Amino acid sequence: MNIDFNADPTFSWYVVLLIVSGVLMVAGALLPADRLLDRLLYVAFGLAFLGYGIYLGFIFTGGTYQMFFYVFLVPVFAVFKAVSALFGRRGQTS
Repeated sequence: MNIDFNADPTFSWYVVLLIVSGVLMVAGALLPADRLLDRLLYVAFGLAFLGYGIYLGFIFTGGTYQMFFYVFLVPVFAVFKAVSALFGRRGQTS
């Protein structure tokens, strides 16, 4: 396992956030507010993030890796999307 917050906290947080972002994006595809294409894109990118996080955390043996900084923003957008879908759905029923 490559996650060691004492040795390299930036890399470790990146791996954790990749995995969390991937799970949140796949879960976000379950929200009913989006079109089918949007849901498929959420699943595709979510699985890509999740796969890359698992690769870096458990398979990667060293060398260079690509760091995508928007991974740090995905959890914020996923929570915003979930809250807006929840309140949007409530507004339609009343």
